[in-house]
Amino acid sequence: MEKTNLLNLVEVNFDQYSEPAESYITPLPDLILIRHFSPTEFESVIYEPVICLILQGKKETTIHGRTIEISTGESLLISHDLTVSARITEASKELPYVALVLKINLGMLRSLHESIESFDTNEDEARSFAFDTIDDDISETLERYLKLTENPQDAKILGPLTLKELHYRLLMAPQGSMLRHLMWRNSHASNIYRAIKIIRENFRQPLAIPEIAKYAGMGTSSFHTHFKSITGTTPLQFQKELRLIEAKQMLIAGRHSVSKAAFEVGYESPTQFSREYKREFGHSPATDLMASDNVDSAVLQAG
Repeated sequence: MEKTNLLNLVEVNFDQYSEPAESYITPLPDLILIRHFSPTEFESVIYEPVICLILQGKKETTIHGRTIEISTGESLLISHDLTVSARITEASKELPYVALVLKINLGMLRSLHESIESFDTNEDEARSFAFDTIDDDISETLERYLKLTENPQDAKILGPLTLKELHYRLLMAPQGSMLRHLMWRNSHASNIYRAIKIIRENFRQPLAIPEIAKYAGMGTSSFHTHFKSITGTTPLQFQKELRLIEAKQMLIAGRHSVSKAAFEVGYESPTQFSREYKREFGHSPATDLMASDNVDSAVLQAG
C-alpha cells in the first residue's frame, strides 16, 4: 500500500521529535499523533469533541452498544463528551497503527458560524458521533498544518490560521452535521451538550434530572428522549460510566482502596460498586488494584 503524504508526515514527526517508546505526541496545538506497534486491550475512556483519522491499521470502538471498526482511510467525528470503549486490532512493527486526532474547539466553530450565511442540516438527524471516509479537504488542510512543524516561525504565524481553516472544513463537511447542530443556540444538540457538561462537573453527586433538564431548557420527558437520541445512552447510565472510569484510573494508579475509590466517585455501597464495575469492565475492581504496582496510570486520549 502506498503511503499518503499525511501518514509520512506523522511518521517523520515521531522519528524526529519523540522518544522511540512514546505512543502519543502533540507537535502542534490541539493535534495529537498516535502510533502503536501492537494491538491493545479494550480501554474505557472519555472522548471530548474530536476527529480521529486512521492513517494505518484498524481500531474497534464501542459507543453505548454500537461497535464500529475503523480502518485505514476512515475517520470518527465526536461532537459531545462520550464514554467509549476502544482497542487497536491491527498493528505490527512493520505496519504500526497510526492515527491523527484533532481536538475540536467549539469557540472557534462559533466564531466561524457567525460568518456563514446558512447551513444544510436536519435537526432530526443529530447524533454525537459520525463515522465516514476521510474527507479530502480536511486531509489536505491537516497536511499543511502538520508540515508547519518544519519551521517554528511558520507554525507561530500560520498555525492559528490553518487551525481555523480546519475547523471551517469540519463545519462544512457532510460528516460535520452534528457540529452544525451545536451552533444553533437552542437546538437539541446544543441543549444536550450543556447538560453533559453539568453532569461531568458533578458526576459524584446524586443526579437531579429535573434541574438538569431545566438548565438545558427542556421538560424532563423531552430531555430524556433527546439525551438518548443524541448520545445513545441515558443520563443515569452516562453518570455511572463516568464514575466507573474515574474509579478505574484511581485503582490502576494505586491511589485508593476499592472502598475508598467507590466512595470517592459517589457510590454509597462498595458492594454495588464492585458489581457494576465487574459488569462494565469484565473483572473486579480488586484485579486492577492488584495490578497497580506494575501498570502505569492509563492515558485517556482519543485515538
